[in-house]
Amino acid sequence: MRFHPPTPFSPRSTKYLGVTPPIAVSESTPREKEVTVTLLEELRRQGTFESEEEAKTREIVLGRLAALVKKFVHKVSLARGLSEAAATAAGGKIFTFGSYRLGVHGPGSDIDTLCVVPKHVSREDFFDVFEDMLKETDGVTEVSGVPDAYVPIIKTKISGIPIDLVMARLALSTIPDDLSLQDDNLLRNLDERCVRSLNGSRVTDEILRLVPNVSVFRDALRCIKLWAQRRAIYSNVNGFLGGVAWAMLVARICQLYPNAIAGAIVSRFFIIMYQWTWPQPVLLKPIEDGPLPVRVWNPKIYPADRAHRMPIITPAYPSMCATHNVTLSTQMIMTEEFKKASEIVDRVIIGKASWSDLFAKHDFFHKYRYYLQVIASTGSPDLQIKWSGTVESRIRQLVMKLEYVESLALAHPFIKGFEQVSYCMNEEEMRAVAQGEISEAIAKRKKEDIENVEGSNVVYSTTFYIGLAVEPRQPGSVGPRRLDISYPTTEFTKLVKLWEKFDENKMGIVVRHIRSSALPDYVFDEGERQPRMAQKRTKEKATDRSHHTSPDVPNKKARLVQTITIMGYPGCLLMSDRHSISETTAALPHEGLKTVGNGTHTLPHLNTATSVDRPPTNAGVYKPTVKDPSQIKSPQLPSGENVAVATRVS
Repeated sequence: MRFHPPTPFSPRSTKYLGVTPPIAVSESTPREKEVTVTLLEELRRQGTFESEEEAKTREIVLGRLAALVKKFVHKVSLARGLSEAAATAAGGKIFTFGSYRLGVHGPGSDIDTLCVVPKHVSREDFFDVFEDMLKETDGVTEVSGVPDAYVPIIKTKISGIPIDLVMARLALSTIPDDLSLQDDNLLRNLDERCVRSLNGSRVTDEILRLVPNVSVFRDALRCIKLWAQRRAIYSNVNGFLGGVAWAMLVARICQLYPNAIAGAIVSRFFIIMYQWTWPQPVLLKPIEDGPLPVRVWNPKIYPADRAHRMPIITPAYPSMCATHNVTLSTQMIMTEEFKKASEIVDRVIIGKASWSDLFAKHDFFHKYRYYLQVIASTGSPDLQIKWSGTVESRIRQLVMKLEYVESLALAHPFIKGFEQVSYCMNEEEMRAVAQGEISEAIAKRKKEDIENVEGSNVVYSTTFYIGLAVEPRQPGSVGPRRLDISYPTTEFTKLVKLWEKFDENKMGIVVRHIRSSALPDYVFDEGERQPRMAQKRTKEKATDRSHHTSPDVPNKKARLVQTITIMGYPGCLLMSDRHSISETTAALPHEGLKTVGNGTHTLPHLNTATSVDRPPTNAGVYKPTVKDPSQIKSPQLPSGENVAVATRVS
């Protein structure tokens, strides 16, 4: 396995990439070179590189997409009254960005694509005309537009290749084939959504220009991406970091160690990110002012910018924060993961661990005693893609509201939803599925089983999960404590219902609270789930025993915190008994509105005296492959290296 050493950076040079001098300019040690070879071998073994066949398919798909964009612009131009010649000359062009443009994409990864169109083509055209054209194109599947997203997007698949499409309308009459996006003046007279869409491509190109060695950067970034994905912290929409943010962090470490190779970059990455003094921003170059009337990230002027917890600032004008979605909870989770990873890499370097240990699967579904399920459902596959995408884009708002709940230490969102298609015989089964109650009979049923059955229907559902970490009981406190999450869940369901295309007769939204023992099997890999009996607490208080509970209680006893709408049954609110989690039963939608006490809606009492956030150490099959962070010393840079150099922005 060969690697490409960087071109040496001279310590006498007064020029450097970034906003500070490097931390160190020495070359990597022989051991760091050895572990870099084994890192690249492991990355190949982990399947992070695509085949030549898939690479060729991507090129063909991009060619088809480029032609379709021109056809789209031509069609809209004619509709606007342009002549045939003018419509043809109007052009249209695509630019790739993200992991594909950076050269770190893997098998099955999506291609971030920017569609640039002339001024007479509107965003509405993009989501109405172009989306319909995509649906009618051979080989295109799963077309879903999300026009209300922070960066409006159409997600699709072409010949099996996932594509994320964004659009920018320039203040130009025509879009030539040789158009370059480097000119800042192209941003004139654009709305903020177009500027954000353009920024993706401009940022990607700027990142590649600002790293001392592109090959080293790519190798290190492949490692960090795989680690973040395996640890379930790779998701911008859910409050973690997206691809561009991880890329900028790796690029910054490359700037601080211009002569280091990938293994050394990865080692320093985790230490420096753990020690970073947030909200000190991560910058790849000084923030530039410009003559254009566009907003540039500036916490001194904009209160919203001051609220960013982990600001990682894009290097292309106008500079923006790529991590505005990060919450208190997700920041805590990522910081913990930096610490764990640093300890593993240290052990790799001294020969006591292997790189595969770094890429161990997350323990999200083993980590907490309590979870929230957010279930979005519809009766149509196309509508489900839009509805579930809309709900997912609002999960972060629920997490932020949960962070203010007394006694809740952390709200941990999982980075993806679980999709299911259920074939229901009757309305009762449809209601049960919309509430997250999928019986074994429904789960095994196939499409042909309900054909010609009167009253049967298909329900498409997507379930999102949030882990709830309850604070330890304070010394001297007595009695059970109440964890009241009614306000966050009520506000969340109100928020998703504000979607302009929301139809209470076609879309369902359910938020409910469940124990870890009630988690469905589909969230676990085969053989991963603990035996049910092993999930019992080692000690039970008398108050708990009186509830006659067992981890084997079927899912029909799961706690419904709240149901605002189940398809065709608007306005119903399902509440549990307020005294005990175990005594909770779910009401059916036709039983109508139920509230508790003075109209407040609370979860049952949670007796947290014996509550744990992790399974007992003797809990059977599942054994954590990563140490508890409390058992790990704070990581430190090698002697003579100081992270403070990186934060003294000149």
